[in-house]
Amino acid sequence: MSQNSLLSEMLELLVDPYAVLGVSVNADDRQIFKRYHVLAKLLHPDNYINIHNPDKELAGVILTRLINPAYQELKQTKKRNNVVATLRSKAEGMDKQAILNLQKVFNLDIISMSAPEAELFYEKAITSYALAQYESLQHLYQVTKRMSKLNLIYLSLQKNYFMETQTLTDESTSESTSIVALPKANLAELKLSEAKNSQHPAINYAQRHYERAIQYHQQGQWSLAVKELRDAIKLEPNNSDHYALLGVVHFQQNFTGMAKVYIRQALKLNPKHTLALKYAVTLKIEQNDTSNPKSMAKALGIAALLSRFLSGKD
Repeated sequence: MSQNSLLSEMLELLVDPYAVLGVSVNADDRQIFKRYHVLAKLLHPDNYINIHNPDKELAGVILTRLINPAYQELKQTKKRNNVVATLRSKAEGMDKQAILNLQKVFNLDIISMSAPEAELFYEKAITSYALAQYESLQHLYQVTKRMSKLNLIYLSLQKNYFMETQTLTDESTSESTSIVALPKANLAELKLSEAKNSQHPAINYAQRHYERAIQYHQQGQWSLAVKELRDAIKLEPNNSDHYALLGVVHFQQNFTGMAKVYIRQALKLNPKHTLALKYAVTLKIEQNDTSNPKSMAKALGIAALLSRFLSGKD
């Protein structure tokens, strides 16, 4: 393939600037700038000492016509939100077969993963691809294209997890096991009431803390992950995902005692929590190990104090 045709294909990738830079769709300002700095340095002409190196010219063009425009799209929060909204809209058009096809590529059952597991898998996969993305400019297009597909799959799964969570919430508040549709009149009244109380859609701050904790976990920044998860638990004290990930973070730090406390609490809230069950085996926690509620509350309190002490906070 000629350099001109290769570049033409690459420019089509700008529909997903996240994939072009090789960062997660959850990346923040700091992560985006850091990645851009790495790529700008990597593709700088000074790195191609041999004047006859065929990649020298291509690297310069990629930097100016691919990397720089992608960074301009992601450096500002407003533009970044617009990009994510566009990608979400595209992800909504994906069917289950597209996810199954991707499973074959990774040889992994993505659909059956819990939300935290899918999140961690996605972040890890993006990081792995990013390491190899610009090693060979000739293979850049294929790697970036796969990352773009992975972004769409992830956003599609995010929507599915939200819908499943909403369904479970509706079921838990219903007197019958069947799902009863809300009458249209009541739904209209509900929307009207919400409009009166607030002109802006409700923001799930607990979910934001949780998502940041996942990113910090992926980066090995344990104390920051713990802080985010503690804040998430304050807002949603009965969310098993928060306790499960907190247990994993403590396990990664070799604090097995605290890890057991949080994994047990996750299983108490959701006995079928996939991530918690996986680490329960590693920590040798019996599935029928039900602690006294008062003992559990005391253990959680002690673990929280220890977390503050170990993170140097409060």
